[in-house]
Amino acid sequence: MSDFSEELVRSKTEDEQEESCMFSGTGMSFPWLQKHIETVATGGKKEKDFAQTTSACLSFIQEALLKHQWQQAAEYMHSYFQILEDSDSYKRQAAPEISLQHALYLLHHGMFEDANRNLSHAETWRYGEKSASQEVLINLIQAYKGLLQYYTWSKNKMELSRLDKEDYAYNTAFQNMLNHSGKMSVNLCTLIQTPGVWDPFVKSYVEMLEFYGDRDEAREVLTNYAYDEKFPSNPNAHIYLYNFLKREKAPREKLISVLKILYQIVPSHKLMLEFHRLLRKSDKEDHRKLALEVLFGVLDFAGCTKNITAWKYLAKYLRQTLMENHLAWVQEEWNSRKNWWPGFHFSFFWAKTNWKEDKALACEKALVAGILLGKGCRYFRYISKQDDQVIKKKIKRIKKSVKKYSIANPGL
Repeated sequence: MSDFSEELVRSKTEDEQEESCMFSGTGMSFPWLQKHIETVATGGKKEKDFAQTTSACLSFIQEALLKHQWQQAAEYMHSYFQILEDSDSYKRQAAPEISLQHALYLLHHGMFEDANRNLSHAETWRYGEKSASQEVLINLIQAYKGLLQYYTWSKNKMELSRLDKEDYAYNTAFQNMLNHSGKMSVNLCTLIQTPGVWDPFVKSYVEMLEFYGDRDEAREVLTNYAYDEKFPSNPNAHIYLYNFLKREKAPREKLISVLKILYQIVPSHKLMLEFHRLLRKSDKEDHRKLALEVLFGVLDFAGCTKNITAWKYLAKYLRQTLMENHLAWVQEEWNSRKNWWPGFHFSFFWAKTNWKEDKALACEKALVAGILLGKGCRYFRYISKQDDQVIKKKIKRIKKSVKKYSIANPGL
């Protein structure tokens, strides 16, 4: 590197490097992008040095602009363009990466028109033969142009919702939307067909397709995104597909099949309670058995320990399962947890804490604890002895249910 380049890289702090790919000001965050940008079209120390130099230079430009240091910003910008004009091919090939970084900086500050011009410039940059990784980068640049077009399209859509269909302004707004949707479609399509995680691009494209009634295309896009083996495992892909099918009022079996995969990836996801409801209504016995497994699975996670809905469902479904003579189902789930759930959920500490913070939660947990561990369980004993006139009848019902349904051996 040149002396100037080395000085830039040395003086760029680690925090500044991280900040260059986080854009919270617009609600957009791209922590994954920096790594991708730094690896595209590079292959060795020189290439890495170049990426560091240009990244550092852009950061100094950004900082100078934020501080209104116009002369300094102009000097850095001059150096930036000098770097891009370098005669080495790998530096010219890397120029779109830098333009993309700059565009994202502009997006961060709400400068959408400038960002769009920057992306257009990056999109048309050509030097030598494009590599496969550069092709992906160009697709990514086009997709970000698509997101900007989606932003404008969404604003027009909001305006449209406030207009009368008979109004002339309605037709104008609708035509503007059509113009942006055509460009948006072209810019997004190529990227979302390339294996990768493209959540914001997929969501934007599907919203547009649904708005214009092209539900078949929307379903195909989401299905491919979720099930194509060339794409990495992505929980959001299944969530998007499920929500779409739900809007379509798809059959229960179809909804179950989508959530079953999500359950395998993220068993603690909030949609698992919805999954449980679908399963318990099914006529298939294996589905009803899975409904019990799903509830236990949700409550295995520390973040769900105070989820009162999950505890209500488990308390109710334990009774239903035992009434239907499926004791083996309950024992199968409990046997793998009986050594750690008592301390994790049903300790004396948690009994006192839950009772103090949320009496309704404590009552649901007490019922589950009593069924699984018996009347001798410390959690159940503590809650059942509370003298609270408001929920006195509820505690009485809990005691009755525990006596009737407890799977614990008598005297334990």
